[in-house]
Amino acid sequence: MTRAYEASKRAFDFLAALLLLVILALPLALVYVLIRLTSSGGGFFVQERAGKDGRLFKLVKFRTMCKEHRHDPNPAIVITDDHSGVTALGRVLRKTKLDEWPQLWNVLKGEMSLVGPRPTVPEQVAEYDDFKRRRLLVRPGVTGLAQVNGGTALTWDERIQWDVYYVEHRSMWLDVKILFRTVGTLFVGTERRVRRFGE
Repeated sequence: MTRAYEASKRAFDFLAALLLLVILALPLALVYVLIRLTSSGGGFFVQERAGKDGRLFKLVKFRTMCKEHRHDPNPAIVITDDHSGVTALGRVLRKTKLDEWPQLWNVLKGEMSLVGPRPTVPEQVAEYDDFKRRRLLVRPGVTGLAQVNGGTALTWDERIQWDVYYVEHRSMWLDVKILFRTVGTLFVGTERRVRRFGE
């Protein structure tokens, strides 16, 4: 059953990512051009993240911060949309989650899934205990159970709990529910869908 689920999930991820990249090619190219025109620096933000089993890969997002900004690996530090380092266009991209769309390329390559725990930086993984390391048993996701239950409005420990719950209860049905709830958060925002673990 687990093998069938994993195979079906990977096939769905690949086909969905390929289809979306083809459909969204022009809008994504337009966003890239707008980023380059409205602020100095490249159009993409690329950062090394830990994937399944801790394997490192290059995560790709649209750049939303000023070129001079230096990212802090501390998960407790949340960059809000009104942060001084966020560009004007970056605020729009972050609010609409358009900055995450380039990760479809990571999904296509098999480094990520559409649904799973969000990938973290190697410095965080190095400090994981056995409970937190369960997040690494699956491919990281573009969206996940923690994101549809509050995302960065939750504490880091709460996000870990939601992620581990997903790993231990993952199924195609749960993936579909998370994808539908992700669409809902685009309209109401993650902060209005905060659900503490265990509630």
